[in-house]
Amino acid sequence: MTKNDILFIGVAGGTGSGKTTLAEHIQKAFSDDITIIAHDSYYLDQSDKTYEERCLQNYDHPDAFETELLCRHLDTLAEGGEIDVPIYDYTVHNRAKRTMHVFPKRVIVLEGILILSDKRLRDRLDLKIFVDTDADERILRRIKRDTEERARSLSSVIDQYLTTVKPMHEAFVEPNKKHADIIVPGGGSNPVALEMIFSHIRRHLAK
Repeated sequence: MTKNDILFIGVAGGTGSGKTTLAEHIQKAFSDDITIIAHDSYYLDQSDKTYEERCLQNYDHPDAFETELLCRHLDTLAEGGEIDVPIYDYTVHNRAKRTMHVFPKRVIVLEGILILSDKRLRDRLDLKIFVDTDADERILRRIKRDTEERARSLSSVIDQYLTTVKPMHEAFVEPNKKHADIIVPGGGSNPVALEMIFSHIRRHLAK
C-alpha cells in the first residue's frame, strides 16, 4: 500500500462539536476500510510530573501534543507500515503503559480539535472537515462526557472550560475553520454533509 492508495481525512471542530460522532458514522459505513486515529491519543507523556501538576496543564493548546510523533506515524501508514498508537488515560492525565497496534487501511480518519491548526497535519490530509456546533451545545456535551466517562467533577469541568478550553478555542480552533474543505453545521449527524463525505470516500475506494 502506498500514499496514493490511502485517503487521509481530518475531522476538526470545537470540544463537544460532534467530531467523534461524525467519525463513527464514517466507520460504520466503511468499517472494513477505515482506521480512526484521535489526536488526543498523542498528548505528551507526563510521567515526570505529579498528578497535581498534570491537573494544571493546558490540554487545549497545541504544545500539549506530541504532534511530531503523530506526523511520523501518519507517514509510516502512508508507506504501508504499521504503528503503535499511544493510549491516553484521562483519569490520571497521562499515557497508559499499553498502546494500540494500527494497520494501514484505504481510509484513515484523524480527529481532534487542533488538527487544522498545525500545518504539518494539514499538509498530510486529503480532505479537511470542520464540524461547526453552537457553543452552548458543545459545553453541555463536554460536561456530560467528562463527568460520566472521565471521572471529572462538574466544578473542574467548568473551571477548565473557562480558563483554557474557551480561550484556546477562540485562539486556535475557530480561526482554522478557514482551512476546511467541508464545514458541517449542526454536529456530526448532518445527513446531507455525511452523504457528501461518503460519496468522496466511495470514489476513492472505487479507484
